[in-house]
Amino acid sequence: MSEAITPQVAARLDEGFTALGLELDAEKRERLLRLVGLLHKWNRAYNLTAIRSPEEMVSRHLLDSAAVLPHVGPAPLLDVGAGPGLPGLVLAILEPSLAVTLLDSNGKKVRFQRQAVMELGLTNVTPVQARVEAFEPPPGGFAQIVSRAFASLADFVALTEPLLARDGRWLAMKGPAADDELAALDAGVVVRERHVLAVPFTVGERQLLIVERTDSNPGRR
Repeated sequence: MSEAITPQVAARLDEGFTALGLELDAEKRERLLRLVGLLHKWNRAYNLTAIRSPEEMVSRHLLDSAAVLPHVGPAPLLDVGAGPGLPGLVLAILEPSLAVTLLDSNGKKVRFQRQAVMELGLTNVTPVQARVEAFEPPPGGFAQIVSRAFASLADFVALTEPLLARDGRWLAMKGPAADDELAALDAGVVVRERHVLAVPFTVGERQLLIVERTDSNPGRR
């Protein structure tokens, strides 16, 4: 285990998952801690994230990513603008049956994704370096597309619309500014669900917006 993983870092992870109400077995716990160690190591050379402290990485990256797990379905997931692999890597660790594709155009961040997948032994993650506009989805598209810090809500939906399955869902992780973005949404889509995310050890509102095309799941309100 990396020297960055102190007892305080491990304790924050454990306390955070307890607060989220999520179970964490020994294998998943070890992988998450190793992910923090890798992120900290690579960050010193490649500046993958503005967060420098391993403890803050647990809060701002791992726990923030894990908070959306209860709202993620079993179908293949595309993480757009994944950066160093967030939230996709965390979700893949926590749900080994979930097939996750990580999409980013930044070479150094995708190299980190590939290294993390290899070192953590993740068989359910596919890193891809490409621009969203140039990415070819599998036949039928993705049932779920998640974004954590990729673009405005309207841009996220518009850019990834060709990648979404007919009855698919967008999962947009947002801060309080999301309210200002709703008015720019196209008339062909609607926010079906809105969940406030209480992320342990972080300040400021986090929320998850679940967006669908208006002509999908017409029976829902």
